[in-house]
Amino acid sequence: MTYGAANLNDDGTGSKSTLASTVYHQLRDDLLGGALEAESKLRVEWVVSKYGAGASPVREALNRLASEGLLGRHDQRGFFIMPVSAAELEELTRTRCWLEERALRESIAHRTAEWEEQLVLALHRLGRASRLSPQTATSLDPDWEKLHRTFHRVLISACRSHWLVGFCDQLSDHAYRYRQMANDGDSIQRDDFAEHRLIAECALDGNADEAVKALINHYQLTASICMERFKQGEVSKAAASAERARR
Repeated sequence: MTYGAANLNDDGTGSKSTLASTVYHQLRDDLLGGALEAESKLRVEWVVSKYGAGASPVREALNRLASEGLLGRHDQRGFFIMPVSAAELEELTRTRCWLEERALRESIAHRTAEWEEQLVLALHRLGRASRLSPQTATSLDPDWEKLHRTFHRVLISACRSHWLVGFCDQLSDHAYRYRQMANDGDSIQRDDFAEHRLIAECALDGNADEAVKALINHYQLTASICMERFKQGEVSKAAASAERARR
């Protein structure tokens, strides 16, 4: 069995495309992209109407998303979109750092020439892409997000554990959801490519300690930016609520 960069388009269902998997991908994209309001209920009838599918494939898709932690489920009361919070983001970031530290150390310890080439290529492609959308400079570019995901996937792909890579992927999805929901269109003052380049250079040099340090700093900076955006959002909500109360 070989351990290389996994296929980002592989959803575990093989080549067979079903209506349930179509609903699953559409709804999943909306959940991760922040298009649906957190904590709101997801009634089967509403999902059927919005995504144009029958109740059976919709329930299958909802159950699958619940198993991934993107949806919650009340007994006899249906599904709801998982809430977001500062405490949840802190736990998510901490756990992601734990797992990816192990994955990165293992990947560096068992690196190959092929892995090094994949990492150099992933970094090169990421560096050529713009983080912000060319259509609207206030939104993130989906193509950059794909290249960003590829870079981080390749980074740990030589760890020799599909289980560990899978767990890291799941945490990456949840982190992406927070980043999308925290994005308010303002320019972020950080050199994200320099951060990725430092991680890659340390990994390619075989310096696991420095590579892990750079990776953890990268994730913690992202989390701190998200935290600040959430705080600003809470202040804005409180101000709006106070304004409505004065009217």
